[in-house]
Amino acid sequence: MSMRGQSNGVLCITFACYGPSWPIGYAIGRLVVRRLQAGLEAAAKFAVFDGGGNKVTFGSLFAEQKTVVVFIRHFFCGSCKMYVEDLAQVPAAALAAAGTRIVLIGCGDWAAIQAYHEMTGWAGAIYADPTRALYTHLGLVDNLKVTPKDKPRPGYLKLSRLQNTLNSIKTGYLAYPALAFKAGKVSQNGGDFVLGPGVRCAFAHRMQNTEDHVEVVDLMKAAGVDYAP
Repeated sequence: MSMRGQSNGVLCITFACYGPSWPIGYAIGRLVVRRLQAGLEAAAKFAVFDGGGNKVTFGSLFAEQKTVVVFIRHFFCGSCKMYVEDLAQVPAAALAAAGTRIVLIGCGDWAAIQAYHEMTGWAGAIYADPTRALYTHLGLVDNLKVTPKDKPRPGYLKLSRLQNTLNSIKTGYLAYPALAFKAGKVSQNGGDFVLGPGVRCAFAHRMQNTEDHVEVVDLMKAAGVDYAP
């Protein structure tokens, strides 16, 4: 499984999710499991906010059901908007068959959540971590890097960078000027996780740049969801 991301103390190990074929020794494996458990239990206590400003614990999002948790960047990020639009194409029936749901978490104010529903057409749950405390705890990267020149841009990016920038301004800052300073920190990157039910992590990926979400088809595969776009 993915273990990409900068070290944040134990979290570099804590949220590295190893598959059964990972070549590590039994003792190291037990250490990873203990740290995974401790890290998840700590993260589960952090607070996030729903679109009504109600505080809930992060752990409550995946306590009862396997949950794909996608940490987007700021709420006006055009790249994440395109990614979420792709996520929205996953059939509800496919998710239900796998006993899985998808939730989004953004690093801005909860007041921007309704606007994000409108911008993206996303009908699922969205939460906000305005202090970015959970982002920091999970070791999510803070930078403005783009895809390295020697690597292809992800398939979910359907616009050029210039087109993306202009579209982000139009659909975000110009359409919702009152939220201009509530969308979140522009350099904060996100990540993609498969968590639950309970204190369990099946997959973890931290974005290394602003264009680095896991392709939706691969994320669904990690979650056990039968999906072919």
